[in-house]
Amino acid sequence: MFDVLISHIQNKVELTDDQKDALQSFFIVKKLRKKQFLLQEGEICTHLSFVSKGLLKSYFVDEKGNEHINMFAFEGWWISDFKSFISQEKAVLNINAVEETELLMISLEDYEKLMIKIPVMDRYFRILYQNSLVTKDYRLIASNSYTAEEKYLELSQKNPEMIKRIPHNLIASFLGLAPETVSRIRKKLLLKG
Repeated sequence: MFDVLISHIQNKVELTDDQKDALQSFFIVKKLRKKQFLLQEGEICTHLSFVSKGLLKSYFVDEKGNEHINMFAFEGWWISDFKSFISQEKAVLNINAVEETELLMISLEDYEKLMIKIPVMDRYFRILYQNSLVTKDYRLIASNSYTAEEKYLELSQKNPEMIKRIPHNLIASFLGLAPETVSRIRKKLLLKG
């Protein structure tokens, strides 16, 4: 379970064997059944979670009851309502399991202690946050300027695992499209080739 986390960290920064051993003491393990919530809107996000196995979705529900997915988290991804986690205010996001999921979770207090005990982790998280900001900016641009077909093609080329692994109604929500639109695009692409 910790191998996935350590491998992910080592792709960004180097850890000594002592740091690898120390890292484990900051996390707790949690398992979720399919459709089980990790976080619900209105709760306080008490942990930053690393997905070691499975798949989660992060979303909000609008005033009409429509679900809007802002993120999927596969193995090797972090997930939380980060504003709620940092500020300890009520969450605006819901997070639940699309598949059976295993998580490594760190509390805010342990997150702060981790940065002090293993300073290279500060650099690791900074790299993640920078990448996240770039991704969110790019997604916003694509959302506002791409056609429905371009959105789907972009996702299928950059994240083919998403297209294979996630139900199409959830892909539609993530792309801000109607499920019928995604079905029509998929049918058109299959006919092309």
